Amino acid sequence: MVGFDQGEYTQAIAGFSPTALQGRPTTIEIQGKEVCIMDYIYHLSNASLTLRVVQFLHEYAKLPVQFVTVIHQVDGWVVRVKMLSPLTDQQAGNFSAFLNELGFAYIPGISLKMALWALETGQPIVEVMRRYQVAIVAHGCPDFEDIEAFRKQFIQGLGYCPETLA
Repeated sequence: MVGFDQGEYTQAIAGFSPTALQGRPTTIEIQGKEVCIMDYIYHLSNASLTLRVVQFLHEYAKLPVQFVTVIHQVDGWVVRVKMLSPLTDQQAGNFSAFLNELGFAYIPGISLKMALWALETGQPIVEVMRRYQVAIVAHGCPDFEDIEAFRKQFIQGLGYCPETLA
């Protein structure tokens, strides 16, 4: 966060549960300034749906996205979209409806929460993956090709295509 110490930001949001931040603007105060947080964390069942979200954010949506994190898990994909500024009610409703058609709002476990926080604070992706044992496919501005390359490499290594990579 520009203009704020990361420790102050972390301490300020520590009291909020992921559901409190899920797609709704939440205002917190840091150094006497109000900061609005808008976060979407969704679970998607396969790579095709994950690719649709990334494509939607790149091509169709004119949303103030700060970053997107894409994580592959055994049972599906976790996509976090953090907004730079609050969405209008119409934008928030449309974006939530789009995400709800593809997956469901997700409350990450403590290990995944810590991994997401570590990424947000700028820690190296490889270090975060090693420390929290998560498969981070993309963080920042994900590219369609990043996810497709991960998918192909994973399938090649397994020798078959699991349902989550379809």
